[in-house]
Order: sequence, then structure tokens, then C-alpha cells
Amino acid sequence: MAPLHTTLPWTASPLLISAPMGGYAGPHLAAAVSRAGALGLIGALMDENLLDRQLQEASDLLEREPKVQSGTDGMLPIGVGLLLFALAKPEKRDAFLNVLGKWRVSVVWLFAERELKDFGIWAQEIRKVEGLQHTQIWIQTCSVGAAVQLAKEVKPDVLVMQGSDAGGHGHARSAGVVSLVPETIDALAAEDLTTTPYVVASGGLADARGVAAALALAADGAVMGTRFLASEEVMMPHPGYKQQVLDAKDGAHATTRHTVFDELKGPNMWPSHYDGRGLRSVSWKEHVEDGVGIEDIRQRTKAAEDGEGKGYAGAPEEKRQVVWAGTGVGLVKKVMPAGEIVRTVRDGVKQRLEDARARL
Repeated sequence: MAPLHTTLPWTASPLLISAPMGGYAGPHLAAAVSRAGALGLIGALMDENLLDRQLQEASDLLEREPKVQSGTDGMLPIGVGLLLFALAKPEKRDAFLNVLGKWRVSVVWLFAERELKDFGIWAQEIRKVEGLQHTQIWIQTCSVGAAVQLAKEVKPDVLVMQGSDAGGHGHARSAGVVSLVPETIDALAAEDLTTTPYVVASGGLADARGVAAALALAADGAVMGTRFLASEEVMMPHPGYKQQVLDAKDGAHATTRHTVFDELKGPNMWPSHYDGRGLRSVSWKEHVEDGVGIEDIRQRTKAAEDGEGKGYAGAPEEKRQVVWAGTGVGLVKKVMPAGEIVRTVRDGVKQRLEDARARL
């Protein structure tokens, strides 16, 4: 099987991917990452018209010098992430697929199913859309069993194996990439599959050392999310969000997984098998450790949101909004252009692997 990066003509090895972080990964970040020879993705949206505008902007950015090589058959060299549970109605699904077909995106990344069969429905519909015949279908999941079932029934091009260290949303029951990725690869190899999907690693990868480790696990590529929260091109609700990411140390203690992060502004809409990893905030502490009721937490969060720091800056008791971040947050030291992040990590991976070889 050809290396995954060769199926995305503008990318280089090792294949780096910016996570499709909803509300944060917009056209400027996606375009900058792809311009640097990696795979940039626009994060999940709820409005197909907004997605259309963001893809127009990304296309315009990619047309500027230096012009990026297009994807297969002239396709737009970026991807788009989709939250399946939020787009469950057929008319909503069709509206999004029409936009994706119009722009001929290179990758559609499916995530956040209510049931595993949802992936099959979406994959079937994607393959019918004019303009998406050469689009790769990437499916994010968090367990070996789900990966094998998806490979058999859905036949995605790529499985994104998300480990428990990842920031943002994932399965509440999951493992770290160190065991998840190789076990998945072994399980797929043991099956009599007509087509074996590529496997990329996601979760806790924030620098060249993490990416080098993912490659040593036999992953075909590496996804970074938290690292790009400190890029110049990322979209942010408030500067205090990025500052909290930069200030965080010791990701095992600075972050935690919980559903309360999705309850700060109202009922949690995510499927029950999902939770999310974010920075431990005063809202989390008061609710989880001190037993403060969720309605009181919501009122306090709203008051902080209405303040000058919008719930992201100010005194500790004012930082009540969720800041999604993975356990690799302590490795994020400074803000850099996304393209420079890609190049620094890519060059560093090669050096790290050479250093490891020298120690054998």
C-alpha cells in the first residue's frame, strides 16, 4: 500500500494533520497547514451556509502565492470535519453534502456518531455526491472493536484512532495511542479485508517527539489539535483562551475529562458515550469537587461571560468558560504561524528518529 501522504499530492512525509476543531479550525488555519505540505481541516459547523463561506475563503487563500498543489483530480487540498449527531436530519445532511460537493474537498472527516451505523449511512451518501468521487472518507473512533467493524462494513479510507489524551470530545471509554494504535493495526491485519484502511494517531501529540512516537507505532500520520490552539491563524472566542493554553503546565493535572464542560450553558447535547477533555476550571471544581448544582454553575458562568474577560480572562474565579485542551498542553510554549509549526515538527521528527536510531 502506498504511503498515505502520496494519496494527498500536496502533502509531505511525515504526514501531519491539523484536527478539525469546531469553532477554532477555520479557513485561515486549514489553508496555512495545507500550504505547509500537511493536511489542514476546517472544523465542524452547524450551518451549511457558513461552511460554504469558509470554503470560499480557504479556496481564495490557497490560490495566493505560493500556490498550493491541488488534490487528486484538481480537488480542494483541505478537508472538513462533520459532527454526525448534529446533522442527523436527512435534509441537513444533504445540504452539507451539496456544499462539500460544490467545493470538491479532498477529505471528509466523520465523527460523533450516535450509533456506529451512522458512519455507514454518511459514507454511502458521500459516495453518491457528484464532486466527491475522489474524496477520502476519514472516520474518527476510539476503540479497536469499532475500528474493525468500520473497516468491514464502511470501508473508510482512513481510521483516525483517537487516544484518551486528546483534548475536546472523544469516547468516555478509551485508551492512549501507545496501545490503541498498534492493537488496531494488528486487529485489522488479522481480518480478511478486501481493503485495509490507513491508520492515523490522534491524542496527546504536541511536538516532534510525539509524532515520532506515533510513527514508531506504525501510524500512517499524526493529528495535532492542542498545538494549533497556539497558532496565529486559529479562531479564538477571546485572547484569554489562548493565554490559558500557553500558561498550562503538567497536562495530567491541568486537564481532565468530564461531561460538565458541555453543560455550562444548557443541557448536554452530545451522545451519552462521549465526554470531553479541557482545562480544570473553577466551574469544574465547584461542580465536581464542591458539589455545586449545575444551575448555579450555569448562572455563575453566564455572569463571567458577561464580564470584561468573557469568562476566559481575569481572576481565577472569573475563568469559567471551557478551554478544550489535551494532555500535551504543557508542551505548548509559544504562539507560532501554523506553517512554521508544521515545518518545525516535520524537521524535528526526522531528527528525533535519527537520535533514537543512534541509541540502539
